Amino acid sequence: MKILNLIALGTASALLISGCNSTPTPPNEDAIDTTLPVVTLNGHIEDMKSVAFEWKDTKDPRVNGIYVYRSNPEDSDPQIRRYATIPNRFATHFVDTGVKPDTKYQYFFTTFSDKAQGGKSETVTVNTLPVLQSVAWIQCIQNMPRSVKILWRPHTNPRVNGYILERKSLKDDDFKKIAHIDGRLNAEYIDTDLKDGQVYKYRLRAVTYDDVVSTPSIIIQAVTKPLPHDVQGLMVTNNLPKKIRLSWQPSDAKDFDYYKIYRGTSATGSLDYYAKVNNNEFTDAIEKDGKQYFYKVTVVDKDGLESDQNVPALQGLTLSKPKPPAVIGAKIVDNKAELKWSQVDPRTKTYTVIKTSKKGWLDSQVDEIKGIPNTSYTDPNIYAGVEYIYQVIAVDENNIESEPSSEVKISSDELPPLVEQKDGKMMENKAPDNTMQNRTPAVKDSVKAAPDLDTSSL
Repeated sequence: MKILNLIALGTASALLISGCNSTPTPPNEDAIDTTLPVVTLNGHIEDMKSVAFEWKDTKDPRVNGIYVYRSNPEDSDPQIRRYATIPNRFATHFVDTGVKPDTKYQYFFTTFSDKAQGGKSETVTVNTLPVLQSVAWIQCIQNMPRSVKILWRPHTNPRVNGYILERKSLKDDDFKKIAHIDGRLNAEYIDTDLKDGQVYKYRLRAVTYDDVVSTPSIIIQAVTKPLPHDVQGLMVTNNLPKKIRLSWQPSDAKDFDYYKIYRGTSATGSLDYYAKVNNNEFTDAIEKDGKQYFYKVTVVDKDGLESDQNVPALQGLTLSKPKPPAVIGAKIVDNKAELKWSQVDPRTKTYTVIKTSKKGWLDSQVDEIKGIPNTSYTDPNIYAGVEYIYQVIAVDENNIESEPSSEVKISSDELPPLVEQKDGKMMENKAPDNTMQNRTPAVKDSVKAAPDLDTSSL
C-alpha cells in the first residue's frame, strides 16, 4: 500500500515543495525537543530530475511542520544542511525537483514546533536515475538534391513526447539545434535548403513530457547531391554568315535532363538565360553581320540541379562584312564614265556599283548595277548637265555586302548637249536605246551588269 501511495505522489500529493537549484543559506538551528515526534518515512521514489518522499502523518498538535535536510554533492562540505521547510503538519509528501540526473544525495527529516525541532528521522541515501538514453537506431539517406532525410526508430519510453534534431557541418565547431519534432511516434525528418555536395552530421535527442532531454544518439553523416559537372569542350564559331554555332561534349551526368544557354554582350557582365536545348549543339540565328555575343552553357539534371555558372564566357561572332573596295579612278572617256577600283578583301566575289544621278537639289535618281565580276566598270548612260556620284560595294559568296566605298564624282559638262532635229524630236548625244531621260527621278533601280558592257579590268 505504501508503494502505491508513492507512485501516486505526482498527482495525489496535497503539497509539492521544490528544492532550489543551489543550496540556500542555512537557517539558525532550533533547539532540540526530544518529546516531539520523529518523522517515520514510508519510502521514496527517484527519477532523473526529482526525488519523492512519503512519511506517516503527525498527530501531535504541537508540531507546526516538517524540516527537510539534504546534502549538496557540489559542496566541498559533505554536511547535511536544512534544505526546505514544509509549514503544515498534515503534509505527508515532498518532491525535490532541484536534483541532477545520476547523482547521489542524502536526506533526513525533523518535525518542528514554535520553539524547537524534534529528533532526526533515518538518513536516506538516494541516487537519481541516469539521463534518458536516445533512440536505439538512426540513419540517413544521402545524395539527395539539397536535402538529407533522417530516419529513426521511435523511442520505447512512453514518457517521450518529441525529439530534438541537431546538425553540424564541417565548418561548424559544434552541433546546433535545427528542429523540434513533436510526437514520440514520429520517425523521420527531411532537412532542406542545404548546399550542394556538402557533408552534414546529425544526432537526435529524445524529450520527455517534463522536458527531460536524453543523451544524444550516435552521430550519422550524409552528403548532399553534387552539382552536375561543367560542360567540357565548348566551341563557338566566329566565321559563319548570319549565325553563331555552339558545340560541346555531351554531359556525363547519369540523370541528365537538358542544357541551359546564356548569352550576353560582355564577357565580364551578366549573361541572360537564352535557350534550353537537349542536344550538345546550338545555332544562334542573327541577322547582323559581324555581331558579337558571349556564351555560357550549363548542365541541368532531373532534380533541377544546375552545373556551376561561374565559368568563363566564350566569344562568338557572325561573319563580318567584306572590306569595301578602294576606288582608284573615275573619268569620262569617249562620252562614257570609266570607273576603276582595287580589291581589298579576298573574300570578294562580285561588286555592285551605286550610281546617283543629280540634275538638281531635288531631282536625283539612284541605280544599282549588280554582279560585276571585275574591278572596273564603264557606264555609257551619262548625259550632259548631270552630276554623277559613284560608290562601289564588295559582295562575298554569302551575298554579304561591304559598306560602300568612298564617293567619286564625275561632271558631264564636257559632254555635247542634246540636239533638236527637224522633226521636233530631241537627239541625245548617245544612242537612243541607252537613254535615261525617261527614268523617274529619285527612284532606286537595280540592274544586272549587261554582258556586252565593257567591264574589263585595267
